Amino acid sequence: MKTTGANFILTILLTATLAFCANASSLSKSIDAVISRSSQKNVKFGINIIEAGNGRYVYSRNASESMIPASNMKVITTASALHYLGPDFVYQTKVALQGNTLVIIGSGDPLLGDQINDSKKGRQKGWLLKDITKTLKQADVNCVNDIVMDTTVFDDERVHPSWPIDQLNKRYACEVSGANYNENCIDITCVKRSGVVEVIVEPQTGYIQTINKVRPITSGREGVGAYRTEVMNRLLVSGKCKDKEGLKVAIERPAAFFAYLLAEELNRSGIKVKGSIYEKQSPDLSELKLLKIYKTPIVDCITRANRDSHGLATEALGKTIAAHNNGGVSGNWPDAANLMSNYLTKLGISRNRFNIDDCSGLSRKNLLSPDTLTTVLMAMRKSSNWPLFRDSLAVGGVRGVVISRYFREPKYKGKVIGKTGSINSVKSFSGYCTVNGKEYIFSILTYKANLNTRVAINDIVKAIIDNAK
Repeated sequence: MKTTGANFILTILLTATLAFCANASSLSKSIDAVISRSSQKNVKFGINIIEAGNGRYVYSRNASESMIPASNMKVITTASALHYLGPDFVYQTKVALQGNTLVIIGSGDPLLGDQINDSKKGRQKGWLLKDITKTLKQADVNCVNDIVMDTTVFDDERVHPSWPIDQLNKRYACEVSGANYNENCIDITCVKRSGVVEVIVEPQTGYIQTINKVRPITSGREGVGAYRTEVMNRLLVSGKCKDKEGLKVAIERPAAFFAYLLAEELNRSGIKVKGSIYEKQSPDLSELKLLKIYKTPIVDCITRANRDSHGLATEALGKTIAAHNNGGVSGNWPDAANLMSNYLTKLGISRNRFNIDDCSGLSRKNLLSPDTLTTVLMAMRKSSNWPLFRDSLAVGGVRGVVISRYFREPKYKGKVIGKTGSINSVKSFSGYCTVNGKEYIFSILTYKANLNTRVAINDIVKAIIDNAK
């Protein structure tokens, strides 16, 4: 029997289709088996998996239903930031003088004094304060009257109204200011010496007061916490310490914190600060003597947001989107949410599949459907910003705050990139996986999640690789 060219092509297409269907069926069985585990019987799963090359659906379960995304919200924020600000955007914090008044004009930069970013750049802890001091000395300044912190690039709503009140002392819920420093946090270390617990604050500053209620113990479980009191930045430190315990604590009014630390550094270095700290709009630059500009590229912020799940970096990016659209001032959460929503609708996503409240995913009012996330991830893969965005994500078994601990087996290591998320009763994971030269885009959202749900999510991603042909 003679086979024509058309029949031959049809045979190839039919074979490929049958192979795809067989793979999809095998994958569906594997995923359904994971979801059917007894430990996951009360957990709701929303899943969407597509082929990156052609957008073909591979697996779908509640894919169009909006669910709380936790930190998968950061995918939307960072993609929106690249869309509105562009890959060449740079935060610029300006240091200037108006007579003997020192003026710091904030840009909303979330990474000033950020220890992880500074370490990557080879900078020592506290370098920024020392560099500003050095700059003033080079300008022959030996006395400063006042310090003005201009934070007007953002509004003064530093705490999102939907964030849990009992978590505002946590690093991931720190205040968001137009002038940020040291993640807007302090490090508290409790050390037991000679039967007494000492509370050490870093950076050392008079801006923070601590009440030490930590009990020394010789056995049993230790743990300490730092809690806000009725007095701003007076922290009650309590718990039990057997040897050494540390934690990072968010402070109040970050711009004043920045200025207070700077004033202390100036005084130590022989530049006397005689006046007060003010948080207000500065004069126009034409009326100032500009001394220095500190720059942070957007890529650093997006990497901290996606790879390290850094809340401050993400919220600052959202407010920066709003400020950028508002003439460079008053970046705020409602405008950020509106602009990010517009970005999603431009991608063809229906508004009934998402709700944006904050930018980092701490708010439980955020809602995203799995297919919203895969649509954004597909758009990023097709965009000119793909290399930057790809490199900002965590890599399974290699890097990132969560998935570096997973996917370490040779079969999976380095083949999964993405963004995880976790808040109370919610766990999520969205990203890309590559096997046999083929790439898949996935989003997995869960509700009523438990301690075993992270393993189940990871096993679903492994199933994609296991069943790919």
